[in-house]
Amino acid sequence: MSELKKTTGYLFLQESKLARETIGSAARPAIPPAEPFKRYPSAEKVLLPRRWDGERTNIWQVLQHRRSARRYTQGTISLADLALLLWASQGVTAQAGPYYLRTAPSAGALYPIETYVAADRVSGVEPGLFHFDVRGFQLERLESGRVIKRVAAAALDQAFVSSASVVFIWSAVLPRTMSKYGNRGLRYVFMDAGHVCQNLLLAADALGLGACPVGALFDDELNEILGVDGQEETAVYIAPVGTV
Repeated sequence: MSELKKTTGYLFLQESKLARETIGSAARPAIPPAEPFKRYPSAEKVLLPRRWDGERTNIWQVLQHRRSARRYTQGTISLADLALLLWASQGVTAQAGPYYLRTAPSAGALYPIETYVAADRVSGVEPGLFHFDVRGFQLERLESGRVIKRVAAAALDQAFVSSASVVFIWSAVLPRTMSKYGNRGLRYVFMDAGHVCQNLLLAADALGLGACPVGALFDDELNEILGVDGQEETAVYIAPVGTV
């Protein structure tokens, strides 16, 4: 047997496959669903400007031009641009019954991905760690100070991360998706994270900013920064964004 077939990842793929013969009878783990939105009621709020109705950028040019950028200037990005990046990646675009549909697709419209922001150089915003309140379209301050250096350390000590103006950090609330889809749901969680990140990368390019997706993380170090348990909610992905 090859070493591939002994890996945890390979075994997960095999165990989470769907088959026509068993899809109706396959047992699913009894996972209670999670709340669809996360909020920090007592946190200081930073309302985000709403201005995404201007001139459209040619999507084909953005796709052609997009590259991962790891060198940033010491420039500051505007709060308006940060708001656009947040909206592009996770903004609400419609409501269908209890579901708040967003710019990025999600399996079953369950949206397990939560967005946190380590802001370092954003005009009008003191540095700190924030949670993005999707429904309120606002940031909730969780911590003050230059959190970005600790985020860079948790990203395998990659120095370029700490040179960004802001770092997007995405966590996954696993029960939101896995309560419906069981083991298969973990596949969808990571697909969702990819959809969200790609939207951010394209929006950053359209704004003339640089961005780079990073999956190399010391998971529990980043979970500790976010204040999440690493079990039902765990960090999965980050993306530094800066001026170039």
